[in-house]
Amino acid sequence: MRTLIGPDGGLREVYAAPRTPWLRVNMVATVDGAASGEDGLTGSINNEADQRVFALLRDIADVVVVGAGTARSEGYPPLAKPTVVVSRSAEVPEKMRGADTGRVLLATVSVAPGLEEARDLLGADNVLVLGSHRVDLAAMKQQLVDRGFVDQLCEGGPHLLRDLLDQGVADEVACTYVPRIVSGLHRRITDGPPVDVPLTLHSLVEEDGTLMGRWFTR
Repeated sequence: MRTLIGPDGGLREVYAAPRTPWLRVNMVATVDGAASGEDGLTGSINNEADQRVFALLRDIADVVVVGAGTARSEGYPPLAKPTVVVSRSAEVPEKMRGADTGRVLLATVSVAPGLEEARDLLGADNVLVLGSHRVDLAAMKQQLVDRGFVDQLCEGGPHLLRDLLDQGVADEVACTYVPRIVSGLHRRITDGPPVDVPLTLHSLVEEDGTLMGRWFTR
């Protein structure tokens, strides 16, 4: 285990992707496994160390991927990096509807009720139809690679992380464990039907009791 030293403790080196394409999922949790606090948001459990990792991973990524539910609940605006919203309904989150063309993409399915509206809002080229009823996340990853987005960062939420693991698409799970216990019936960092994915610990960094780990899926 490594302890942070200096302004960023060498985090850029610690979190460098070992190869490309690379899809990393970044999450935060309490010691007892909660992925959010009482308000249902990650901001009520994260801390300064986690915020530095969060900002760094956005900085080094080519593209950010996020589930539509997380984008809505966390109030995602258009980001500095191109952002892919994953939604089976093809509903574009309200705050992202005014983004410049090409700044927001949507990964969805052919039966999505909001498909035509999404194409009108974002442009047809920015709506990726990847399957009929389930979003083909491997196809999404490849289409992003084809657009030049080889360092891919997913920011959840728990349903999307579960599906990425289930479909064998995530290369890495990065998770910050903050030194807090909140109890209650909070969601974990994955949510949905059971999956069983073995992980290999790549690195573990500590700062004032906060643990920042990287686990690889293969």
